[in-house]
Amino acid sequence: MKKYQVVGIGNAMVDVLSTEEDAFLAENGIQKGIMQLIDMERAVDLYARVGPATEVSGGSAANTIAGIAHLGGRVGYVGKVKDDQLGRIFAHDLRAQGADFDTPPAAVDAAQETGRCIVLVTPDGERSMNTYLGVTEFLAPADIDPAQMAQADWIYLEGYRFDGPDSHAAFAKAVTACKGAGGKVSLTLSDPFCVERHRDAFRKMIDEDVDLLFCNRAELLSMYQTDDFDHALERAAAEVETVACTDSENGAHLMCAGQRRHVPATQVTIRDATGAGDMFAAGFLWGLSEGHDVDACGRMGCIAAGEVISHLGARATTDLKALFRQHGVI
Repeated sequence: MKKYQVVGIGNAMVDVLSTEEDAFLAENGIQKGIMQLIDMERAVDLYARVGPATEVSGGSAANTIAGIAHLGGRVGYVGKVKDDQLGRIFAHDLRAQGADFDTPPAAVDAAQETGRCIVLVTPDGERSMNTYLGVTEFLAPADIDPAQMAQADWIYLEGYRFDGPDSHAAFAKAVTACKGAGGKVSLTLSDPFCVERHRDAFRKMIDEDVDLLFCNRAELLSMYQTDDFDHALERAAAEVETVACTDSENGAHLMCAGQRRHVPATQVTIRDATGAGDMFAAGFLWGLSEGHDVDACGRMGCIAAGEVISHLGARATTDLKALFRQHGVI
């Protein structure tokens, strides 16, 4: 048995969640309800201005790894932080979830700081996100430990990290080490705009290395540059062993061994859709690594996604295994 069921590689960010009035947004020139990228100077200034805040390790793949750890999975994570206050918060929080996190931090005198997403929640529940990527952009091949990748049944690659100057090489190093030891590769496309920026690199990796592709409808259509969803799903299935495509309130579409399956969404009242795709991947990958069939994995993914959208924040607050039992999946 390998040490890890899943090792994730992606952004290492700290989510800073603060409840603020609409007046705070107006005073600080923040457009309500959207995500905007900000530079370090703006991030430091805004961080100093917000009121009492909750700080938790974030990033898409990190959320997935935390979800698998929540389920009792054996997990590790690779992502770049700086040796600063928020970097230490990220490391402590992720390790407290049960994940191994040993990526060497950027030095104290590094030009950039640990990435953060300052999330301002107004009384109406709207979330206005201000994202500073920081040193997480600079994940490099030197941050990948081949021995760790070889000890993983699965590695899980975050599409957002394709934006980094050295991230493609880092991913290639991880894939080579994992596959060389008999492991498998999963990839999440992350965002339609991310696909637009890196379509050729994604297509090459999907065709040559990926065993399990996570995406949503918009990302899949963007990847294959078509408005025909069935056609896009078939094209992806011709290139990878398993495709798991989420479709909002329509649940998920799965393709495996030439067979198409549909999993209905779990019916909940949506409070905050942040992290739905991350938790779908967590439920699915945990189920797969525990030996469950694809149908059961899809149901676990939808249940986990349903749990996380029922409350604020991108981490599960309910015992997911208990939910799986309630739904008769395990």
